Amino acid sequence: MSAEQNVALVRRFLDAVDRGTRDEAPLEAFAEFLHPEIEQRELPNKYAPAGAVRDLAALRKNAGAGRSLMKAQRYEIKTVIAMGDTVAVEGHWTGVLAIPLGALPAGHELRAHLAMFFELEDGKIRRQRNYDCFDP
Repeated sequence: MSAEQNVALVRRFLDAVDRGTRDEAPLEAFAEFLHPEIEQRELPNKYAPAGAVRDLAALRKNAGAGRSLMKAQRYEIKTVIAMGDTVAVEGHWTGVLAIPLGALPAGHELRAHLAMFFELEDGKIRRQRNYDCFDP
């Protein structure tokens, strides 16, 4: 795929993640974007101090848990850079809690500045690295 096609796929994926929380889209809807051998790496942050590495099964489980935790979420892309099969995205994420999280009440809005790096293989996301910097 061309760099432009890879960027379009990543944008569609992030839109689907947004819609998945709001519309209760089936988790299988993400199959069109994710390589069967995907590896998603979340670098250490406020809510995952040790970071995390997830395969497809763990992403499905995490998405289901996310639906219980988040009432809505939205990615706002600021910058996209693509080179070959790699797409880098800089942006902001906003999420609204559906249930309390620690001292935060339901309805609280979480915000993060983020950078995500996607490596594509066979027209799907094979690797994803997230660098999430949550607002205090």
